[in-house]
Amino acid sequence: MKLKELSSPIPCTFTNIWIILFAFLSTSSGSHFPKNFKFGVSTASYQIEGAWNVSGKGENIWDRMTHEHPNWIEDRTNGDVACDSYHQWKTDIELINNLGVDFYRFSLSWSRLLPTGFSNYVNPDGVRYYNGIINELLKNNIEPIITIYHWDLPQPIQNEGGWPNIVTAEYFADYAKVAFELFGDRVKTWITFNEPIEICQNGYGGGGKAPRIFSSGVSDYLCGRTLLMAHAKVFHLYDRHYRHKQQGKIGVTINTGWFEPKSNDPKDVAAAELSLQMMFGWWTNPIFSKTGDYPLLMKDRIANISRAQHFKRSRLPNFNNEEIKFIQGTSDFLGLNHYSTVLASYAPLPNVIPVSFSNDLNVKTEVDPKWIPSAATWIHDVPWGFRKLLNWIKGEYNNPPVFVTENGYPDVGQFNDMERIHYLQGYLDELLKAILVDDCNVYAYSVWSVLDNMEWNRGYTLKFGLYHVNFTDPKRKRSPKSSVQFYKDFIKSSRKFDSIEMKSMVSN
Repeated sequence: MKLKELSSPIPCTFTNIWIILFAFLSTSSGSHFPKNFKFGVSTASYQIEGAWNVSGKGENIWDRMTHEHPNWIEDRTNGDVACDSYHQWKTDIELINNLGVDFYRFSLSWSRLLPTGFSNYVNPDGVRYYNGIINELLKNNIEPIITIYHWDLPQPIQNEGGWPNIVTAEYFADYAKVAFELFGDRVKTWITFNEPIEICQNGYGGGGKAPRIFSSGVSDYLCGRTLLMAHAKVFHLYDRHYRHKQQGKIGVTINTGWFEPKSNDPKDVAAAELSLQMMFGWWTNPIFSKTGDYPLLMKDRIANISRAQHFKRSRLPNFNNEEIKFIQGTSDFLGLNHYSTVLASYAPLPNVIPVSFSNDLNVKTEVDPKWIPSAATWIHDVPWGFRKLLNWIKGEYNNPPVFVTENGYPDVGQFNDMERIHYLQGYLDELLKAILVDDCNVYAYSVWSVLDNMEWNRGYTLKFGLYHVNFTDPKRKRSPKSSVQFYKDFIKSSRKFDSIEMKSMVSN
């Protein structure tokens, strides 16, 4: 990063001066990641594509929700145009190429490929669009990495019950088969789902995301069962029919913060562990653990609370032995989305427990007021939590291959985004320590996101992009922020050293 690019209109406080100096010195000293480590950037279809009803695309649950209930989005916006990446994808690939990344992770729009949600009709314009992106990326020596599902369920599938309906697992497998047939000759890394807990707990439990169903403690658990079965079906489909021919790999992306015990009190330590098991282990344990199935902590807790609520059986639907084996081991890597850390502490169960996931968990969380905040209440700059999480994964699941599929910082859109640079540098430093000092098996890292985009129920009020997008301009002009040069230089510097040299450079 050039010194002149560090000038900033933000207030010249001691904290801001320190952030700027830290970013400059850290970037100048270089990162020293393993030679074959990969860096990339990520996006999602609904958040950037726009063209919501163009060229044969069908309606999805976010189209339906934002059109019928604009007040459910903070700024009453939608993804109808978003970044208009459907028309400007070549420009976006030029921006990605400018970063010098190894890969670009993007998602397919199920409704753009299969307008009705079902596989009896494949939209040729959708095929053309994604073929163009894949081919252009390969032309620029950028690996295309595809997320098959990033929250935008076709509305006709939702009309049949959506993810709580186990039949949706079959529809998803049909859709994935179409994707493998169309693009698997060139796409060598596939991700089935992005953030299952957001799909289920927020989509069908707490109602924070589309389709905004309020059935926490029941429908979210049904959704979770379907998603795990759907993921396993698609993994086995790829494994049996496409892996040998296409020579690719397939995994799943699961998100979590780090839960730090608020104190050394055993109850707080147990509360932090319960949080990890019920929010992260809900998805990782059935796939990555030696035993399979849901975490025992989660199963026992929900079963006991269900009995106290006079249910005849646990509200967490069980897997039989055959299903446990069917799901277990169905991932070539663990995709990890991580953004922040919270403090966890014990909270006693009330005498009367309303049915909900949050009441099943019943852990108090808060943040340290000294932590650097962001424009999102749920993200603070706490890089040491990243390293702790990676070590927990290593110990819990026998050090699986980890692909950090998302990590990023939201602000309100400033070009001199020094807070984002400080965040990224800190998290990358902790990632490096986890790899070289702790021997955590992490092989790739992706920044969220390439562009400012439609941030779901927050609309366009949060900006995660390395590139600024002017959403008042019909042409959606893209402009680089300071973090573009930071990330570009960081990637370049990581190529300078081999692993033997790096080992001596990194300490606790």
